[in-house]
Amino acid sequence: MKQRIFQKKNRCPSHSGTYNGAIKESFLHFESAERLDAAGLTGKIVHLLERYGLDYKNNLVGQAYDGAAVMSGKHSGVQARIKEQAKFAFYVHCSAHCLNLVLVDVVKSVPETEEFFSLLQSLYMFTSSSYVHPKWLSLQREMYGRTRELQRLSDTRWSCRFLALRNIMDTLPALKRLLQEIAQERHGERTVEARGLLSQIDLEFVVHLVTLRKLFGETKLLSDMLQSQTVDLSSAVDLVNALVLTLKDHRQESFFDELWDEALNICEQCDSATRSVAKRQKMLSSRLSGYCTLSTVGQREVERDKDMFLTSFFYPVIDSMLNELNRRFSNTNCELMRSIQSLSPQSDTFLKESNVFSFGRLYNADIDDLGHELHQFKRVLDRKIQSGEVKKPCSTVELVCFIEPYREVFFELFRLCKIAVTLPVSSASCERSFSTLKLIKTFLRSTTSDERLSDLGVLSIESRRAKALDLDVFVDRFARQHNRRILLL
Repeated sequence: MKQRIFQKKNRCPSHSGTYNGAIKESFLHFESAERLDAAGLTGKIVHLLERYGLDYKNNLVGQAYDGAAVMSGKHSGVQARIKEQAKFAFYVHCSAHCLNLVLVDVVKSVPETEEFFSLLQSLYMFTSSSYVHPKWLSLQREMYGRTRELQRLSDTRWSCRFLALRNIMDTLPALKRLLQEIAQERHGERTVEARGLLSQIDLEFVVHLVTLRKLFGETKLLSDMLQSQTVDLSSAVDLVNALVLTLKDHRQESFFDELWDEALNICEQCDSATRSVAKRQKMLSSRLSGYCTLSTVGQREVERDKDMFLTSFFYPVIDSMLNELNRRFSNTNCELMRSIQSLSPQSDTFLKESNVFSFGRLYNADIDDLGHELHQFKRVLDRKIQSGEVKKPCSTVELVCFIEPYREVFFELFRLCKIAVTLPVSSASCERSFSTLKLIKTFLRSTTSDERLSDLGVLSIESRRAKALDLDVFVDRFARQHNRRILLL
C-alpha cells in the first residue's frame, strides 16, 4: 500500500534546497490477505490506515486501482465500500491500465493485427528453442557485431509490445537469413516450421510491422509518463489529449506514404517480394467471356496493394485507437477529470468559474468564498505576470507553488489545488513495489515472517529516507533499554 501526499516543504536527502508544492509517494506496508473478497480487502486497508494514524475519513481524496471487479465494483467493490466511510475518496481507474485496455481492444477489433502478433509470438518461440537460439545469436554477431533477443509478448503489459516490434524490425534481415538456413537443413519438423514462418515474412508482414511500431511507439511514450510518480491527473488528461491529436495528424495518406516507402526499403534489404500474393483467384462470370480484358491498362499492382493496406489496415487501426482512447478516458470519472482541468494553466477552461465550482462541490468547498477568491486571484496572477515578476505557470504544480505564499488568503482555492496534484493517476508504482520482494525474500529468508518482511520492504523501498536516519540515536536508545528485544521500526 502506498499513500500519495502533498508536502508543502520537503528536503530531499540527495539534493540541497527546499521543494515547495512537491508530490511525494510513501510506501506504508506489505500485508498478507486472508480473504480476497471486497469486504476482506476493505477491512485490511481501513485497518492499516487507522494503524498508521491517518485520518482517512476527512483527508483521503482519491483511490486508484486497476479495473478488477473486486476493486472497482460500483456498488460493492473496495472503492465503493471505502467511499462510504470517506466521502471524498473518489475512485480513479489506473490510467496505465486504461491505456493497456485500449491496446487490447485495438488488437481484438482488427483481425490482421491479432494474426500479426500471433506470428510474432511464433517467431519468438522458434528462436528461443535450444537448437536455434545459438545460431540466432551467432548470426547477429556476424551481421551486426552485437546481439538482441526477441521479446516475449506479455498478456498484461501490452505497451511493452513496442519493444518486441522494435527488436523484430532491427533484426529482420538476420531473422530471415536464419529461417532460410534452417529451411535448407532438412531436420523434419524444425525445417517445416522454418519454411512456414519464412513464407509469412512478406510485404504484408513488413507493412504491419512498420505501422504498428510507429503507433505503439506513441503509446509507449504515454505509458511511461503515466507511470511516473510525479504526474498529476490534469497532466495525465493533457497527455492523453496530446496522443489523440497525434493520431489524428497521423491519419493522413501522406503519413502512410512515408510508412509505405519505409516498408519497401526494408523489403529490398531483406530481399522480400514487394507484391502481396492474392488470397484466392477471382472467378470470372461466364457471361463476360470474350468481353473481359485480362491485360493491365497501366495501373501498377503495387499501387493497388498500397490502397488495400491503407483502407483495410491503416485506417481501421488508427480509428480503433481513437475510439478506444475517447471511450476509456472520457467515460472514467468524467466530471472529476473535466473539473480538474480548470486548475491546469494549459487548459482552455483555466480558472473558469463554472468548472472550478464543479470541482469545489465534489470536495465540499465553500462556493461563495471560492468565487471571491477566484476573482481576486485572477487579478493577482495577471498583475504579477504583466509586471514580469513571475512567468505564467505551465502546470498545476507550478500553480500551487505560486499560490502557496497566499494560502491563508486563498484558502479554498489552495485546498483544491492541493487535491488536484495529489489525486492518484495510476497504481503502477504500487505494483512496482512487489519487485522488492524478490530482493528480500531470498532462499535464505524463506521463513521470514510477514511483519519482518514488510519492515524490510519499507527500508528497501524508502532507502533514501532510511539512509538519512541517524543510527547513533537508535544505538543510544537500544543501550538505555533493559529489555533489548525492542522494535526498532
